[in-house]
Amino acid sequence: MVYATDYTLAELLVATAAREIKDGDVVFVGVGIPGLGAGLARLTHAPNMIMAMECGSIGSQAYRLVLGIGDNACVENAICNTSLWRLFSDQQRGYFDVGMVGGAQVDKYGNLNSTVIIDNRSYQQPKTRLPGSGGANDIASSARKTILMINMQARRFIEKVDYITSPGYLDGYDARERAGLPGGGPAAIITDKCIMRFCPVTKEAYVASVHPGVTIEEVKSLVSWNLKVSPDLQKTEPPTAEQVKITRTLDPEGIYLRGGLRNLTFDRYIEMLENSRDVLSKAFMKKLYNGSADRC
Repeated sequence: MVYATDYTLAELLVATAAREIKDGDVVFVGVGIPGLGAGLARLTHAPNMIMAMECGSIGSQAYRLVLGIGDNACVENAICNTSLWRLFSDQQRGYFDVGMVGGAQVDKYGNLNSTVIIDNRSYQQPKTRLPGSGGANDIASSARKTILMINMQARRFIEKVDYITSPGYLDGYDARERAGLPGGGPAAIITDKCIMRFCPVTKEAYVASVHPGVTIEEVKSLVSWNLKVSPDLQKTEPPTAEQVKITRTLDPEGIYLRGGLRNLTFDRYIEMLENSRDVLSKAFMKKLYNGSADRC
């Protein structure tokens, strides 16, 4: 295995997200880094994973970068394109292995808040009103496991979230089971500094690995509770050269990898779609027939 030496933080996060997906998993995924992670997994170690998106598509194989859940690319080459409500009904029945979600706040039990920042105010008159749940509550409640993706900032990692939009382990131990939530709960929090996992007994988050160049002291300084650290603390595995090459193939304009969305014009957008369709269709065909995408 050859590790990359010129990768970016975004590419590390894509590879880390991809490694949470196993071959054969049915994954409920959104756009951005999670979507790139799912695409990378399918082009490397998980060719039989099935991606589902909120628009109602199941098993799509997009040949163009997905910029939103309403994009035509979401349904490209899909096994099935159904309705949003049907997809979420299947989600509630427990048909999805992995869900990837994020939020504005997360606490030590993996509860996410994407609804409201209260900050010593009231729910009716909060400091900040956020977008809300969308499908995140359904995913966090019902998926067999969830992967949380959120950048580390002290205002985001707090001991108790202002509002539970997407349930993690509630207040720990068997609280999730007592609440009747069918899904398995969060398996990991992937951040820009470290990866956290959860104690199987207390269900409290702990640091399992820190990214290259990051210290555990730096991580602890960005968390408002007494954050526990694994006695077998690891360095996060860097992406391989193949993973970086494929990731850059999936997002050649750096829309998610380099913040390119802010500079995207309509003409450049059309050109990007036309070019990526040719490149990605060849990448998937090489994977299908050669078992490798290393010549993307």
